[in-house]
Amino acid sequence: MKAPRYDTEGLASVLPSVARTLAPAAFEGEGRKLPQAKAGIVVLADGLGARLLRKRSAHAPFLHEHLDHVQTLAAGFPTTTATSMGTFGTGLPPGAHGLAGYQVVDPATGMLFNELTWQRGPEPRVWQPNATVFERADQADLRPAMIGPDYFEGSGLTNAALRGAVFYGAEALEDRIDAALAAVRRGRRLVYLYWGEIDKAGHVHGIDSPQWAAELEAFDRGFERLASQRPVGTSLTLTADHGMVDVPLDARVDIAKTPYLRDGVRTVGGEMRALHLYVEPGARDDVLAAWRKEVGSDGHVLTRDELSDLGWVGALDAGTAGRFGDVVVSMRAARGYVDSRVMSHQVLALVGQHGAMTPQELDVPFLHLPPR
Repeated sequence: MKAPRYDTEGLASVLPSVARTLAPAAFEGEGRKLPQAKAGIVVLADGLGARLLRKRSAHAPFLHEHLDHVQTLAAGFPTTTATSMGTFGTGLPPGAHGLAGYQVVDPATGMLFNELTWQRGPEPRVWQPNATVFERADQADLRPAMIGPDYFEGSGLTNAALRGAVFYGAEALEDRIDAALAAVRRGRRLVYLYWGEIDKAGHVHGIDSPQWAAELEAFDRGFERLASQRPVGTSLTLTADHGMVDVPLDARVDIAKTPYLRDGVRTVGGEMRALHLYVEPGARDDVLAAWRKEVGSDGHVLTRDELSDLGWVGALDAGTAGRFGDVVVSMRAARGYVDSRVMSHQVLALVGQHGAMTPQELDVPFLHLPPR
């Protein structure tokens, strides 16, 4: 089984590697050693797993031309956007940055909240107090900029994982590309562009759908334009936060309707393929045994300590440990577990899923085009 990586072979290394090309002294010894540049644009394509890109590269002619130079990095666990953004934005493993999953319990309140939407969530800078790469880049006079949809500005996840960059809001891909190019021309040396439509198409229609292919084609055209129009001296880097698999509707078990799976479980967090089970006092061993019997060889069922000991989330400390489930489930087969008590109807209906430790979900691409 592949494991997450938080070194130069992991998603955590992407921003420090690019920042090092721009400010070698400030980021000395961090990330990968890449050719120096005057500026760098980093594009994160949500949901564009490395294996998906290779499988469907016929729909991405520009990226297909560079496929031999696309390397594979490992995202962290769980392979979900909130956690990966924490890893990407801080360069730290989840055990350190503490963004533990899609839905997690705040140990201070005992309440479940969504780290993606951040509704009723804690103060982001308290929840994630570590310096971000953008904060460090700003101190190194790289004048970082972030480009994404307007609702990202000031959001909880942005403030927790990506603070420190000047925000430019733009909706359409072409507008985001224009904003990225303009930012570099205005002296913003480290520019980050987020694109989420590939992920949305996979969730709604599935990864083998024509809608998914159409979104990849549109992204490929936009990425090619960025590559051709970037100012001289500017590098361009592509990565993603996770991949995706399809989970048939008939391969899902509702915990709310399955008494033996909810016995001893106080709250279900995480998501369909990567569950955090927060248990009642004294019930951990019984919950662990029941879930191991249920999941069998189709996944992994671990205690919180085993999760850390295996290196899946890095070292846990007192400030982050309670955010991870007492029992954690990661699926291998194309199956999932839902809880209709805490998951919305929209989430329950999604076709494409991620979160687990399969290579299809864990592997993300890394393509670095050096300055022209």
